[in-house]
Amino acid sequence: MRPMRRIRVTVWNEFLHERQDPRIAEIYPDGMHSVIASYLRSQGFETRTATLSEPEHGLTQDVLSNTDVLVWWGHMAHDRVDDGVVERVYRRIVNEGMGLIALHSAHLSKVFRRLMGTPCNVKWREAGERERIWVVGGGHPIAEGLGDYFEIEHEEMYGEPFEIPQPDELVFISWFKGGEVFRSGCCFHRGLGKVFYFRPGHETYPTYYDSNVLRVIGNAVKWCAPVERPRPVHGNVKPLEPL
Repeated sequence: MRPMRRIRVTVWNEFLHERQDPRIAEIYPDGMHSVIASYLRSQGFETRTATLSEPEHGLTQDVLSNTDVLVWWGHMAHDRVDDGVVERVYRRIVNEGMGLIALHSAHLSKVFRRLMGTPCNVKWREAGERERIWVVGGGHPIAEGLGDYFEIEHEEMYGEPFEIPQPDELVFISWFKGGEVFRSGCCFHRGLGKVFYFRPGHETYPTYYDSNVLRVIGNAVKWCAPVERPRPVHGNVKPLEPL
């Protein structure tokens, strides 16, 4: 039996807020991507990072060809992501099975909206309120190791309606102190690839140091990773049985 290859993860982040706002830099001095990547490395994943300012946003064909799961955080520069790079990521997911984990405001990223085919708009409010994340897909591997719910003391609120297609599987629903609820852990299949949207992660709060949030991301990496199998055959084929 061949030894299992480690899952290869690329954590992508705009890395703009942390360099422009001293309050955010104090929370994430090396960027949110560095905190997430450090945790994933500690869990045995082969992990690299990429940011907006790098050539081709750090997402060259070679990088993507050697990425099993792409973790994406974006907010203030969705429009600055090159359409050619978006198409490259899209093809790698749909045609080749790379997984995507879209975090927080990545719901408005070009690549997530392309995969969903909808505007992906939400209600929102930044008031530092408590978020209670309920596990509604208790048997799902992304919920492994979690209780019935976990809480984040201070977060930005996202509320329904969330303009996405019906998720193939719903793992989490969030409730906020102000009263709103939100589908905060959504699974989708797109072509050969799997996509997981996970809501928490506003840049002004230390959400990516939370052990439950990191556990979810680690679980999602394992779920999103492509299945090793021969590539599907398309087009005209000869019959398997005599005609």
